[in-house]
Amino acid sequence: MSGMEIERKFLIKDHSFKQLSHSHSHILQGYICSDRGRTIRVRLRDDKAFLTIKGPSADGGLSRYEFEHPISRDEAEHLLLLCEPGIIDKTRYLVEYGQHTFEVDEFHGDNDGLVMAEVELSAPDEHYERPDFLGKEVTGDRRYYNSHLRRYPYCQWKDDI
Repeated sequence: MSGMEIERKFLIKDHSFKQLSHSHSHILQGYICSDRGRTIRVRLRDDKAFLTIKGPSADGGLSRYEFEHPISRDEAEHLLLLCEPGIIDKTRYLVEYGQHTFEVDEFHGDNDGLVMAEVELSAPDEHYERPDFLGKEVTGDRRYYNSHLRRYPYCQWKDDI
């Protein structure tokens, strides 16, 4: 799948999303390249694996080009060995709310304590219903990009916010 990815990102206020979730999965991901807004990511999601290339954002982090291709688990495990230091480890919960699916990521390891939700939209101004568990919007705040969290984990700066 490839095309323009449009998404909004939020911190969460509470863990009520877990009761609303209809599924969850474990994700490990590393970055072969994470330079100047362009990323090449390797992701293991339960028993599936993907190679993803993302372009830079031109609108403050709301949208960017994304190309994603399924690969074998064996290929992903080998590619993870080539990645830059720091692996993102998280559990993703899927929550249907209104006409949208919110992906809520609960981070582990050096990013433990960070929980974020994102919703993908078909247009930057698309209306969506806002679940009660959503907190402050952090769309475009680079600190919350997975590629940034790999380099500067939440444990290093969480007390500064």
